[in-house]
Amino acid sequence: MRRGLPPGPNVGTQLRARRAAAARAERKLCAALPEPARGRPGDLRQLALPSAEGWFAAHGWRPFEFQRAVWSHVAAGRSGLLHAATGTGKTYALWFALLNRALAGEFAGGGLRLLWITPMRALAADTACALQAPLADLGLDWQVGVRSGDTDAAERTRQGRRLPEALVTTPESLSLLLARADAHELFAGLQMVVVDEWHELIGNKRGVQVQLALARLKRFKRGGAGLPLWGLSATLGNTREAMQALLAGDEGVLVEGEADKPIVVDTLLPEDPGRFAWGGHLGLQMLAPVVREIAAGGTTLVFTNTRSQAELWYQAILEAKPDWAGLIALHHGSLDRELRDWVEAGLKEGRLKAVVATSSLDLGVDFLPVQRVLQVGSAKGVARLLQRAGRSGHAPGRTSRLTLVPTQALELVEAAAAVKAAAARCVESRRVPDKPLDVLVQHLVTVALGSGFTEPELLAEVRSTASYAQLTDAEWRWCLEFVAGGGRALSAYPEYRRVQADAAGVHRVADEKIARRHRMSVGTIVSESAMLVRLRNGKRLGTIEEGFIARLHPGDVFVFAGRRLELLQVREMTAYVAPARAGSGAVPRWSGLRLPLSDALAQALLAEFEGAAAGRFDTPELRRVQPLLELQRRWSALPTRRTLLAETWRSRQGHHLYLYPFAGRLANLGLASLLALRLGRMQAATFSIAVNDYGFELATATEIGWREALRPARRLLAEEDLLPDVLASLNAGELAARRFREIARVGGLVFQGYPGQPKAARELQASAGLIYEVLRRHDAGNLLLGQAEREVLEQELDLARLRAALARMRSQSLVVQALSRPSPLSFPLYAEGLREQLSTERLNERIERLVAELERAAG
Repeated sequence: MRRGLPPGPNVGTQLRARRAAAARAERKLCAALPEPARGRPGDLRQLALPSAEGWFAAHGWRPFEFQRAVWSHVAAGRSGLLHAATGTGKTYALWFALLNRALAGEFAGGGLRLLWITPMRALAADTACALQAPLADLGLDWQVGVRSGDTDAAERTRQGRRLPEALVTTPESLSLLLARADAHELFAGLQMVVVDEWHELIGNKRGVQVQLALARLKRFKRGGAGLPLWGLSATLGNTREAMQALLAGDEGVLVEGEADKPIVVDTLLPEDPGRFAWGGHLGLQMLAPVVREIAAGGTTLVFTNTRSQAELWYQAILEAKPDWAGLIALHHGSLDRELRDWVEAGLKEGRLKAVVATSSLDLGVDFLPVQRVLQVGSAKGVARLLQRAGRSGHAPGRTSRLTLVPTQALELVEAAAAVKAAAARCVESRRVPDKPLDVLVQHLVTVALGSGFTEPELLAEVRSTASYAQLTDAEWRWCLEFVAGGGRALSAYPEYRRVQADAAGVHRVADEKIARRHRMSVGTIVSESAMLVRLRNGKRLGTIEEGFIARLHPGDVFVFAGRRLELLQVREMTAYVAPARAGSGAVPRWSGLRLPLSDALAQALLAEFEGAAAGRFDTPELRRVQPLLELQRRWSALPTRRTLLAETWRSRQGHHLYLYPFAGRLANLGLASLLALRLGRMQAATFSIAVNDYGFELATATEIGWREALRPARRLLAEEDLLPDVLASLNAGELAARRFREIARVGGLVFQGYPGQPKAARELQASAGLIYEVLRRHDAGNLLLGQAEREVLEQELDLARLRAALARMRSQSLVVQALSRPSPLSFPLYAEGLREQLSTERLNERIERLVAELERAAG
């Protein structure tokens, strides 16, 4: 062991220190709320008639009509969805609706009145501060509390004795409260439930977890009578369907907020985007303009799409402006909470000039000093673009501004499309997951651990949710048998006999060890096993994926938390590091799918190509990229919504097909694999594949008549046998096995370890892999295996979009262009294919040489 390394930390001391630091940070965040957002009780005389209208008037504000509408609906006992732009006052629309009822004396005594569910811990603390602000002015002796994974033990103990009148919590912490034996009593006095950022939750398993929890709460409250339930959303394309999913079919009202909040979206134009683009080639060229934009304005958020990209851009900005040390910061989900809290407090107080961030700052945390947002690379979707724009000008009447920073030339066309789509509010729809049985299995154990359940009552409760409305009797029976004994293959192992029915038919968890392990595993967030990163003085920097550290040796340098770090040693799932000297270092590549281009933005993009094909270059972005588009039209053709462009090229490496469905990265991968399989059945050939959001490349050494192969009569694009062909075209077994590892963790088949003693990723993967093989061989009808296969199709290959793309491609006119060299549109795919063959250094050299050759050919 190297000298100077701290001994193994005491787990209890470590947890207490972390929670104390979190509490201090939370108090800082509340204190940092700018005036008058948190009110000034010392400056206000006691309101003669305490009310929402009076409190707003005392601050010189006037409520919006949508806020008054919500107050009226809640007073009448109605539920609904409030859909309004970020920063227009949604929080106070719901909070004052309840406060008005309290001021009217509708409920006496203490106890929980409001449950506020939020998807993020940071957002929970911020929301709690906003809810606390008006209470003293109104003379209400109410308490506001936070219940999340960062809540310290003392606060948990206080809440265990008596919950505050308003509790802000996360889906995971709510499930843990429902696992208490006295859950019914805890929530008996509940008067309203608010689900914040519903657009963020509706389409994933955390949203399903919320649906099940809400169904439970309705049952506690006299079957749901008199319990207003409201969702808050800023960016949804299918608001009525989203409301129905939240309310589980109950009647509700949709309230639309003020539509005139100004949102400005523009583009930072490169001086010379070039005519041949590949991923990231404009990065260094755009650094200087980004630095100038930050220097010219007030506080700026610089959003990137990945944590790796955030680390790189933070380093690049700091190297360009060393005197900004301490004025710019980095924020992403792998950094330690104390570091993230410091950044958030600095944003609130206006101490920071810029913060480079990922989606960790996407949601509604209120940073009033932020004046503008820079989006590095494509936002991939209109909803995400508007969400991030709303982080600036986060107050009623203020303008939100987002500037797109293209990282490759074709993103200029995408930027032009995004600007128009954002102005037209062409926001994407979101759909609820259909019957994820791993979440249901977890919920059954949670409820059994709490007050217990009887089969008919809980079945009716579960079927009342949107995700399980079509749950069959057979599926329900299978889930019950699975939590009772682990199914056919696992029945011999006592750890899988989690729920047992007593003599009265009430299902409960009787084993305390199983109960403790379940409480530690509640939730649906599944990520790769993370390793703690500490400086040798013991200071925590955050967590990093174990797989990345496993590839390093002591003495290697990597970039993390905005620093260059030297790896000293790895011990007990902790990587000990020290600051490294200046120089290059590896950047962690966190696992996870790259976000695909949304269908709404893809169609807007095709409309821009269509206009350029007609000679219209009517935006600054299109005029800047006009040479590229005109060269594409001269050498090949521009894609449109009515045509399917196919380009063919013969190189020294073989024969290439470039096809452009504009279906997003995931669906394009499925389409490429499907066509490769079907072409291989027609003619023996081995294909290599490259994909991006616009299209894909099939390359083979075998000569293929592409034009003949793509004729409709050859049925390459037919929907018949789609599902078996897609599964056959990919390593579906390995994909399903990988997906099963996540399902196994959610469903409680794999235990991730106790606090301070997490299991290594290889242990978790080995355990889940072993269970997968056992089930596949001895319990092939296990429904979790079927779920794994379905999730591969729905989430990793986006089967619904793939099917829609096939239908659209069959309806389009096929345009086949033979190339003598790569076109501007095919070049990124060709470069992507080279990436798999060459090291980074050789790749850059070869791409630069190819670009020079193509530029000479273009004249």
